[in-house]
Amino acid sequence: MAKKKSFPLRIDPALYEIIERWAQEEFRSVNAHIEFLLREAARQAGRLKKEKKKEND
Repeated sequence: MAKKKSFPLRIDPALYEIIERWAQEEFRSVNAHIEFLLREAARQAGRLKKEKKKEND
């Protein structure tokens, strides 16, 4: 697994609360949920290369 890039993120407190509740409903951390949402947006925009499936999947 590649090392993840960390950086500070400034976000509106009301939006953070929405994401925090949403993450809890999906059983994810806020950080993992933000990454999930960004990855989905990039995929839907056609900017994310398709990930190769592992042989064991």
